[in-house]
Amino acid sequence: MDAAEQVHLQFLAALDRGTLRRRSNLGLAEAGLAPDRAAALVHSQMLSRQLDRLSRKLQARGEGFYTIGSSGHEGNAALAEALRTDDIAFLHYRDAAFQIHRAGRVPGETPAWDMLLSFTASADDPISGGRHKVLGSKRLMIPPQTSTIASHLPKAVGAAFSIGIARRMGWTDTVLAQDGVVLCSFGDASANHSTAVGALNTAAWAAYQNTPMPIVFLCEDNGIGISTRTPPGWIEANWQNRAGLRYIACDGSDLIDSWRAAKEAVDFARRQRKPVFLHMKTVRLYGHAGNDVQGTYLSKEHIRRDEARDPLLASAALLIEGGVMTAAELRARYDAIEATLARQVELAIKRPKLPDAAAVMASIVPPKREGVARPLAPAEARAALFADDAAAMEKPQHMAKLLSWGLADLLLQYPNAVVCGEDVGPKGGVYAVTQKLHQRFGSARVINTLLDEQAILGLAIGAAHNGLLPLPEVQFLAYVHNAEDQIRGEAATLSFFSDGQFTNPMVLRIAGLPYQKGFGGHFHNDNSLAVFRDIPGVVLAVPSCGRDAVAMLRECVRLAHEEQRVVVFVEPIALYMTRDLHAEGDGLWTSLYQPPGEPGSAIGFGEIGQWGQGTDLAIVTYGNGVYLSRQAEKLLAEQGVAARIIDLRWLGPVNDEAVLAACAPCRNVLVVDECRITGSHSEALLALFAERMNDRPVARLTATDSFIPLARAATHTLPSRDMIVTKGLAMVRGETVLG
Repeated sequence: MDAAEQVHLQFLAALDRGTLRRRSNLGLAEAGLAPDRAAALVHSQMLSRQLDRLSRKLQARGEGFYTIGSSGHEGNAALAEALRTDDIAFLHYRDAAFQIHRAGRVPGETPAWDMLLSFTASADDPISGGRHKVLGSKRLMIPPQTSTIASHLPKAVGAAFSIGIARRMGWTDTVLAQDGVVLCSFGDASANHSTAVGALNTAAWAAYQNTPMPIVFLCEDNGIGISTRTPPGWIEANWQNRAGLRYIACDGSDLIDSWRAAKEAVDFARRQRKPVFLHMKTVRLYGHAGNDVQGTYLSKEHIRRDEARDPLLASAALLIEGGVMTAAELRARYDAIEATLARQVELAIKRPKLPDAAAVMASIVPPKREGVARPLAPAEARAALFADDAAAMEKPQHMAKLLSWGLADLLLQYPNAVVCGEDVGPKGGVYAVTQKLHQRFGSARVINTLLDEQAILGLAIGAAHNGLLPLPEVQFLAYVHNAEDQIRGEAATLSFFSDGQFTNPMVLRIAGLPYQKGFGGHFHNDNSLAVFRDIPGVVLAVPSCGRDAVAMLRECVRLAHEEQRVVVFVEPIALYMTRDLHAEGDGLWTSLYQPPGEPGSAIGFGEIGQWGQGTDLAIVTYGNGVYLSRQAEKLLAEQGVAARIIDLRWLGPVNDEAVLAACAPCRNVLVVDECRITGSHSEALLALFAERMNDRPVARLTATDSFIPLARAATHTLPSRDMIVTKGLAMVRGETVLG
């Protein structure tokens, strides 16, 4: 017999025979739970159970998909009763009972119908628009999560942290209430994931320093992850005595005990503004998901013991013993739910599906917000802000200094903007790009974080959920790999899986790319942007000089604020302090600081840069490649070659039409890419020219597939000025040059 039907029949038999038993002696009155609310909770649990059964039947018919269910975890409905409906909830995929019960507290919600639309992948599904079977609801303050493995914990911590930060900033235009609490639920197996461990550590680290962190971590411990058992006592041993973290345990198979613990946890988090680890012992019925047959890895006796812990058995007993409902009334309610769902699902199956690729992709890019453009800061405010820099601002400066001023201007213009990252505070960053920001704007807006890139990005995503405009910094490009799923799996997918209803705009600043000689190794001197190339919807910007860096950063912040985009802004470390182009002291790679609002003070999204009008050779490049190509341009001219340099600036996505138009008058095209030949943008660019402009020679010059060493050897594997000259001359002369 199907496992779901076996558990279903067991419940019915217990109702009919009167063999239901409580799991605790705590009564409704003692727990402070009104009879009507207890009945509502049990109704939510039964509806969740019947939906699980139906999803499996839909899959068998070929009308449903992805049947991971909530059976055995229905105790989480108690959290929906204890929390307010405006408390944001980042949910585990087994928390259907939570969403159902919260929906029951909000007028006009139809949770069963909504979930049926999700089960059948209907375009009418109110959360994902048919893109995935996910829990989530805009009205219920539940951002959608897919099959998360703890990846939502960092942003939940960020959301909780942002409540206190917004209050300190005096920013009141927030999504979350000042006394709000954040819920984040996950399984015992996910508690072992480095992402979960890091997020829990971040929350405890903050609370240990008395930083407000009003979050309830709900660990739903069913003792197994797919087929791998969690060692008995493991969760308690790890988290019950953790500094900065309140530990509360309960029996998730017993509704009244779950309610007791949920109320205690929520009250503590709301009152004390500190994190709670709520350890809810649950049971997983049916197996992990889909066609998983747990009998292949669990004994019959183990499965029997789990089925005896079915929370519906104890919940029904609670209502019967409390005189709230009779067994017959519960049976009638349970059967009525099944009958109603059976009728509704036939209608849901017939609802429209996503018709084509355009419909699927419609929510990859978030919707633009109208009427939210921020005015420029008043002149007197800017004068006061930069009073001690006035003399320096009259002289050309390098990129790092210009970016520092640009960030200060942006923080002044956007009062909800926050800078966060390791060492961005009083130190001013490793390269002084955030210099003086902490002094000028304070620790609420310039936030020194712990050493954890997942925490930094999670803070940013969570803060964006609360109406702040995060400008996180990751110190080095390679450090992103420690946390890349926060960009791919969380930030970039939120709009897609919520049909554009939830967004987390941000501008992630990263110091990166090669040509440093003082730093070696794969952590500090990395030349790969491949991690960002294939993430749909993410904007990738790479400036080449200080003037462009400031102008592009302003556009990046506008894109985040007005168009709700996730933007990655990679700043070439080797060009931070560069002043000269051709000869020592020429100062040609410095610029005067352009205040916002002046002509040319912002570079539009997709706008390429061009130097020279030559038609012999077009050099298409970005970042350090622009600097090297500008040097090569002078030497090529001395050899009679008239070149033009096209700075891509925006690499995600590349403005193909603008690049083709700029190259069209040229007889030869050379792509110079400082990143490694495998996985670099040069691949896509050569494909573009082959498909759209195959009537002229096109070649590329890239870095080799190597990590970068130290000192003079640091540039051996990279394109150089002389290599560009050699390659360019050979192309113009019709010669063949390898490499």
